[in-house]
Amino acid sequence: MPAWLKRFAREMKLQLRVLYLASRDPRTPLVAKLVLLAIVAYALSPIDLIPDFIPVLGYLDDLILLPLGIYLAAKLVPPELWRELQARAETEPLSLPKSRRGAAFVIVCWLAVLALVGYWLRRCFWTPIKRPLASQEDPGLELSGGF
Repeated sequence: MPAWLKRFAREMKLQLRVLYLASRDPRTPLVAKLVLLAIVAYALSPIDLIPDFIPVLGYLDDLILLPLGIYLAAKLVPPELWRELQARAETEPLSLPKSRRGAAFVIVCWLAVLALVGYWLRRCFWTPIKRPLASQEDPGLELSGGF
């Protein structure tokens, strides 16, 4: 792995820790908190907008959306607060809370999205096969009781 890519990954990890700390800080404006929570949730979610197993495109959404989200969040958080939280993120280890209800909520949301997409795909692309009723078939093809 190239050195610049390792540096980029370390920097992204640090920025995500800063975002998490900013989302929990009472001095962070509400709009910034909402954006921060969306970015952190997307980054930590095991489900991506475009699945990672799709070549090139799978990682492209992460490489574009996460840096843009971090940039937007950094602009929404007051600069002095951002610097303070960045120093704290560099020195303190981060322990994320574990919530079964939160995980269940995320799973239910993704299942609802998948159900809606499946419903939409069925409505758009599935056409039932129309078969004639038995009474409309040729009367000469009646079964005899020979068997």
